[in-house]
Amino acid sequence: MLLLILAYLGGALTILSPCILPVLPFVFSRADRPFARNGLPMLVGMALTFAVVATLAAVGGGWAVRANQYGRFVALAVLAVLGLTLLSERVAEWITRPFVALGNKLTEHTGSQDDSVLSAAGLGVATGLLWAPCAGPVLGLLLTGAALKGASVQTTLLLLTYAAGAATSLALALLIGGRVFALMKRSLGAGEWVRRALGVLVLAGVAAIALGLDTGLLTRVSLASTGGIEQKLIDAVRPPPLVQIAVKAGDTLPVEGDLPTLDGATQWLNSPPLTAQSLRGKVVLVDFWTYSCINCIRALPYVRGWADKYKDYGLVVIGVHAPEFAFEKDPVNVIHAVRDLGVDYPVAIDNGYAIWKAFGNEYWPAHYFIDPQGHIRHHHFGEGDYQQSEDVIRRLLTEGGQKDLPGGYVQPNAQGAQAAAGSGDASRSPETYVGYARAQNFAG
Repeated sequence: MLLLILAYLGGALTILSPCILPVLPFVFSRADRPFARNGLPMLVGMALTFAVVATLAAVGGGWAVRANQYGRFVALAVLAVLGLTLLSERVAEWITRPFVALGNKLTEHTGSQDDSVLSAAGLGVATGLLWAPCAGPVLGLLLTGAALKGASVQTTLLLLTYAAGAATSLALALLIGGRVFALMKRSLGAGEWVRRALGVLVLAGVAAIALGLDTGLLTRVSLASTGGIEQKLIDAVRPPPLVQIAVKAGDTLPVEGDLPTLDGATQWLNSPPLTAQSLRGKVVLVDFWTYSCINCIRALPYVRGWADKYKDYGLVVIGVHAPEFAFEKDPVNVIHAVRDLGVDYPVAIDNGYAIWKAFGNEYWPAHYFIDPQGHIRHHHFGEGDYQQSEDVIRRLLTEGGQKDLPGGYVQPNAQGAQAAAGSGDASRSPETYVGYARAQNFAG
């Protein structure tokens, strides 16, 4: 329920964001008409279309993105025609002449075609295909959840709730705008000029979306306008994520929680199913990873090295494979990756993200260090700090009564994709980051 409220409020805040500007002319193009027959169907069509398209884009893969792109081209053409009809009654009459005759036959008992609920809903569908709200903290949270969990009723419901919040704030603006429009027509006789101005704005909105301004310039401007408010809303309904903590010699390792249940794994590799109870008395390293994540791949040589070095001294390493993409949910793919990457310690396939959610994890890779009493004593996110992580393992083993631990630090000297960042190895990896801002270490 809290997540639904958060999604609704996040959507309502979009009216404060410059990213909404390109679609405002489409919404206000019917501000002078009855809200129930025009504004409401249009906003409902917009909300439903956005929810469906966003769900498909998040979980459907490339085919959904391509299909939506074709839909955007059609929507741009439709709305460009709308802008032209607003600019000139003569153009409107010429464009709509063949449709008016058909519309008169279909709606002769229900009212004019211009006031059709279906035409308003169609305009909403076109707007929903083009609307690209800025991915602030709330929408980012929803889209990440959709990508992680896949297609589900909950995914679509959350995105629909977000769109409903946006539609609510737009409806209020439309009701107010309609009254202002009616007042201007009565008192100033400026209805024709307002209609033409809306036509210009509609064409400007079409141009802005066609040029990508709604997902480019306006997005960068928008993040500063509502991001802080959205982040406060998120922090209010869920605890903030764990932060990285540097451990120095002599520092006391705090208790961060207890090892959660591992019952949610959909399959175990290299081991029968393990439980938190069966691991009591052992030092446990839980490594959240996924096989196409380059950061996970680079960390694996160290995790494998720790597992081999300390397995006879009470260390149990568990790899929790939590997929980031749909193809990583295929157990056959995971089995092949585990074999190819030389992972011989237990691996829990967490396709349902049960273990991920039990830990409250948000990162790949993520390492959680558990003492023999089942308490989480340390965590580390991302690559690096390997000596510090090994020091934590040694300290927990010593606290558990182990003596004469092997000295030195693991130095895997991995090659290829598993080589550490900055090692000078320019071998190709299975993953790359898209965007010039990520290209500072690119070799090619």
